[in-house]
Amino acid sequence: MNTELPFSPAAIFEIDSSEAFESKALQVFYYQYEAVSVYRQFCDLLKKTPASVNALDEIPFLPIEFFKSHTILSENATVDITFSSSGTTGQQTSKHHVADLQLYEKSFTKGFEHFFGPVDDLTILALLPSYLEREGSSLIYMVDALLQQSKSAESNFYLNDTDTLIDTLLSLETTGRKTLLLGVSFALLDLVEKHSLSLQHTKVMETGGMKGRRKELIREALHQELKKGFTVDKVYGEYGMTELLSQAYSMGDGRFSCPPWMKILIRNTEDPFQLLTNKTGGINVIDLANIHSCSFIATQDLGKAYQNGTFEVLGRFDNSDVRGCNLLVL
Repeated sequence: MNTELPFSPAAIFEIDSSEAFESKALQVFYYQYEAVSVYRQFCDLLKKTPASVNALDEIPFLPIEFFKSHTILSENATVDITFSSSGTTGQQTSKHHVADLQLYEKSFTKGFEHFFGPVDDLTILALLPSYLEREGSSLIYMVDALLQQSKSAESNFYLNDTDTLIDTLLSLETTGRKTLLLGVSFALLDLVEKHSLSLQHTKVMETGGMKGRRKELIREALHQELKKGFTVDKVYGEYGMTELLSQAYSMGDGRFSCPPWMKILIRNTEDPFQLLTNKTGGINVIDLANIHSCSFIATQDLGKAYQNGTFEVLGRFDNSDVRGCNLLVL
């Protein structure tokens, strides 16, 4: 059994074509089959082994629920940090054991800069109250690192001090500084209900989720409210999760794009082992940065992928709608 990494993890950031992506993805699959025992057992039950998997669309995707009940980690890895998902009291949460924090930092920094340019050119104002109020958030770790990379003195978290946030926004607008206001959906809505703003030099980005604080809105309705409240033409978006080390971003049109080492595939909701084209289904994520854990994850999100590589997030599965998860008895 070979549990040695097939290449330097930094090599994933050199991917520059679909062919290079598929080649690296297959190498990662062969490695994780050998090195991650839970994933190997899952693949064996499906009769999907390195001997039978020769193309990207043949790689099995591990249901994301496994992160709630199992340790998904390479057998020869040691844990740098453990991130956990949010959840209501008594609810089982996902645990993502990260073996290489430097790789995570490289992934989210390069991914962010792929879409928004150098971090040190931006002022970042973070409005993430629900995440700051608990421990183990990978989003808070990411944003905190980006804040530290920003050279702006105003870059900071703003928990409940909305007056200071508004004053800072208005001051930055006056000087024309490039600014990113990044916030969880309910906090951004709370802000525009209390203050009417007209932003010309600030990008507004929502990270999703009402976290039980407000009624859930479809993304289109949410963005309409935010565009009106901030007087902006577009609202950007971030798509990530505890179980991943990479993020996709929406540039304001409601469709997300991945960095070159990440890819979205769509599975049939009735047959999780059938992939779909130009149809709505379950979102499968390939995150090659997640090399010490599992790079092939079947999420509980519903979406639709397009031929140009972009995708939409349309909602989440009902528990009653999840198929093929009897394999969770592993």
